[in-house]
Amino acid sequence: MMTRYAIVAGRIRADLPSLALLVNRAEGALARAKNNPQDQDYYLAAAALDMHSFYAGIERLLQFIANEIDGSLPSGPHWHQDLLAQMSFELSGVRPAVLSPETQTALTEYLSFRHVVRNVYTFHLDPERVAELVTHLRPTFDKSKADFNQFAEFLDQLANTPSD
Repeated sequence: MMTRYAIVAGRIRADLPSLALLVNRAEGALARAKNNPQDQDYYLAAAALDMHSFYAGIERLLQFIANEIDGSLPSGPHWHQDLLAQMSFELSGVRPAVLSPETQTALTEYLSFRHVVRNVYTFHLDPERVAELVTHLRPTFDKSKADFNQFAEFLDQLANTPSD
């Protein structure tokens, strides 16, 4: 069990730089969209894809935690929302909340947007909505990163606690 905690903590730390790269890419694409109005659609589509990938990366981490620590992954038609909810509450005797309520709320916006990206043509994306989400992406990442790092530290403590 101790090794499992170390593995989950390691996976969290290993994935955070990739999430940071996606934030940088989305911000760069938005800047290029503003500076190149004739190619705005292409850059906004790139920003949308990077935000989709950002949320997908967050969700993969949450699924990993749910499987490895909680031993239970939500199912059913609303499992994505249920996963965010599951990660925002403490499991008594198992783990503290992984995500703060503020982080959960912020991530819900990207979950919703991920659904939009998957179900509409990129040229139908609302440029103002894409810009708004990119603007909030770094603060959302910073909150998520802080929450994940705090959880990884909790796991480190468990991994380093001698068993009876």
